[in-house]
Amino acid sequence: MPATSLPLLRHASPADTAALADLGRRAVSAKFQHLYKPEDFATFLGQAHSDEKVAKEIADPGMRIAVIEEDGALVAFCKLVLQSTMPAGHSDARAPLELKQLYTDPARIGGGFGAKLMDWALAKAEDVGADEIQLSVYSENPEAQRFYHRYGFAKIADIEFWVGSHCDPEFLYARKV
Repeated sequence: MPATSLPLLRHASPADTAALADLGRRAVSAKFQHLYKPEDFATFLGQAHSDEKVAKEIADPGMRIAVIEEDGALVAFCKLVLQSTMPAGHSDARAPLELKQLYTDPARIGGGFGAKLMDWALAKAEDVGADEIQLSVYSENPEAQRFYHRYGFAKIADIEFWVGSHCDPEFLYARKV
């Protein structure tokens, strides 16, 4: 029986670019691809999960990206934007941080990787002096909503997320740090 290594949570490096972009595309496709016209979804993936976009995010001093690696493969990741880009006016936070993406390999969901990454995100928010963590979650994604509720997040507004000509109703969630 081959030995398996324990999952390792670490900061993303430039060497992770292709694997991180691929994992993002696979995770988003598994959950949401059915909602969109193929051409809109392809454009979105190219804009949000291309190797070029991920390389810029890894190099961005205004972002922090953690990955979980197991047996040499990335199985989950979380991206934080140190100055939230979420719509303003819904919170009294003065220094909100944005949890941009928290994704797990579709075949590995339920393995505790999301919890490890959320613990990292909460600790990182404290480390950088954020007073709130904000995120958006699809209104028809009750599993993700339950996950965020377990960590004290609550809905503070209805917002929109556009993929091509398709508008998704989303919820803006927040949690004080």
